[in-house]
Amino acid sequence: MANNIKVGDIDIQIPSFDFDSKKFGGLIAVIVAVIIIFFSVYTVDANENGVILRLGKYSHTTMPGLHFKIPFIDQVYRVRVDYQFKQEFGFKTLKAGVQTEYSKRNYYKESWMLTGDLNIADVRWIIQFKIKDAADFLFNVRDVENTIRDVSEATMRLMIGDRSFTEVLQTERVSIADNAKIHMQSILDKYATGISIKMVQLQSVLPPNPVADSFNEVIRAEQEEEKLENEANQAFNKEIYRAEGEAKQLINEAKGYAVERINHAKGETALFELVLAMYKKAPQITKDRYFIETMDEIFSKTPNKVIVDTRLENFLPMLNLKNKDNK
Repeated sequence: MANNIKVGDIDIQIPSFDFDSKKFGGLIAVIVAVIIIFFSVYTVDANENGVILRLGKYSHTTMPGLHFKIPFIDQVYRVRVDYQFKQEFGFKTLKAGVQTEYSKRNYYKESWMLTGDLNIADVRWIIQFKIKDAADFLFNVRDVENTIRDVSEATMRLMIGDRSFTEVLQTERVSIADNAKIHMQSILDKYATGISIKMVQLQSVLPPNPVADSFNEVIRAEQEEEKLENEANQAFNKEIYRAEGEAKQLINEAKGYAVERINHAKGETALFELVLAMYKKAPQITKDRYFIETMDEIFSKTPNKVIVDTRLENFLPMLNLKNKDNK
């Protein structure tokens, strides 16, 4: 049936509905069930952890996937545990890409540091970290990111203050980064921040802008000095090696000559011993042989010679007048 309502000169008919309490109660039950299921199911993405608060108190942490909770009692906080966060010190990335743009203005308060030899270094670095415990990250420290920045800056000032400017600029860059990572991690673990430091990297270590030109002049002078020293050492080594080579050559020649004389003396000695043995067997024959060999050697060098028998008497010596050189 319809109900008529008159508003001024207009009659409005309102249709009437037949109310069935059983059907309406079933519909309400279905709606309530859907609402309960909707508020009881939640999902955690692959790179997240779900932190469950029950009546405002930490209950447990869930891994990625589909999970159930108590509706209107449990609260879910999703934390990106597999994402690598980055913080920059001394500069700021304005636009990342093929040609990355940086801003380095007004960061000198955190980048200027005092070295161990009382010089000032402009140090710029980055840190990368992950969340290793979602519950600790959410509840143990009020402002974790600023805490990380404060710990990083304090640690870097400690590392720079223990070294000279030259060490910071050249030889100790890797050591500073490694030690800073270990020191930062130990402090953050004491605070139970749930943070894992993955990398500390020094981007640049430079003198402050007001003294950069003077510092560069000093560096150029030191490089020129080093170049001259290297050239002098090269010439020195060249002469040293030449002198050593000549000395070794003379020593080797002397050793060779000594070996030659020794071997010659040993040969003469062996020959003498052989001759002596033959002399003992036949003394007269050996004397005659040596006499003949000696005379042969002497007379072979004389171009004009006269042999006279010693037993010849009344011999008139002959003078070769054609040979004026004969005496």
